Amino acid sequence: MRAISFDCYGTLIDWSSGILRALEPFRDRMAGGDDDASVIAQYADAERRAERALEKGGYRPYREVLADVMRDLVPGCTESESGAIAESIREWEPFEDTNPALKMLSDEYRLAIVSNVDDDLFAPTLVKLLAPIAEVVTAEQVRSYKPARKHFDVLIQRLSLAPHEILHVAESRYHDIEPASTLGFPTCWVRRQGGASASGSAAKDDGGAGFVCDSLMGVCDRLGL
Repeated sequence: MRAISFDCYGTLIDWSSGILRALEPFRDRMAGGDDDASVIAQYADAERRAERALEKGGYRPYREVLADVMRDLVPGCTESESGAIAESIREWEPFEDTNPALKMLSDEYRLAIVSNVDDDLFAPTLVKLLAPIAEVVTAEQVRSYKPARKHFDVLIQRLSLAPHEILHVAESRYHDIEPASTLGFPTCWVRRQGGASASGSAAKDDGGAGFVCDSLMGVCDRLGL
């Protein structure tokens, strides 16, 4: 193994806390808005619906996808309100273990990120990741959304490596672990939500992951760092 790729939001960045903060002003207008778990589950369902709608209609920027999600979650939201989630991404923070783990891993492996995001939305996040990132593959660049394979095909090309040489680490079984495993990547499912991820179901409970950890430091331990 020569490289490690990561999903970003939910794996490196605390997306659930960020989403809850972004939606806080709107929760009295949401069904089940008084319950954090319900809000996150509704968000994940709405995002999947918005992305799946593109399978027939072609690519749209993630900022527009998130605006659709807001309109789904908050009936009657205004045009300015529909941008609330996208604008909040710049404020989302890394998990506590993210940078210590990335620094350890970067001493031994090339690191990469594959994310369903626009380049400009990702830019403020990148500066919060305090380790060298060799490649970043975004939805804007490949004009596609995971779990479609385009992110992974482009990653292989850019790293000039075979899939078996790249460990893919992610929280979402649906978006990442299952498709990457199918393509021949060794995979690690990081159970950020204690195994109760709202980011999508998979054919297998672990999405077919090669191994499972509860944190990124667990990945370091597994790799003997």
